[in-house]
Amino acid sequence: MITLSNAAAKRVKELIESGGHVGLRPGVTGGGCSGFSYTLKFSDGATDTDKIIESNGVTIHINKKSYLYLIDTEIDYVEENLQAGFQFVNPNAKRTCGCGESFSV
Repeated sequence: MITLSNAAAKRVKELIESGGHVGLRPGVTGGGCSGFSYTLKFSDGATDTDKIIESNGVTIHINKKSYLYLIDTEIDYVEENLQAGFQFVNPNAKRTCGCGESFSV
C-alpha cells in the first residue's frame, strides 16, 4: 500500500482542485545518482494497467511496475524554512542520494 500523510493529502487536494485533475500519479524511473528516481505527477484518469489506491481521500493511480518499488511508501509534504515539497519515505530503499530524489533497492 502507498499512503499519503495528512499534510500531503491536504496539499494534493488543494492542487487537484485548482488544476482540474482526478488524482495523483507517483512513479519510479531509471536514473538518478542512486539508480532510480521518484516521479510525482497529477492524474487525469487511470489506465488499464494501473493499480488504484485511495489514501486520506486522494485517489492514487500507479503503474504496477512502479508499485513494486513503492510498496509501503508514505508520501509526505514538508514545509521547512523557505522550502516546501513532497518527500517519499520508502522503507524498501537501501540507499538514497543526498537530495532524496533517487534511491536503490
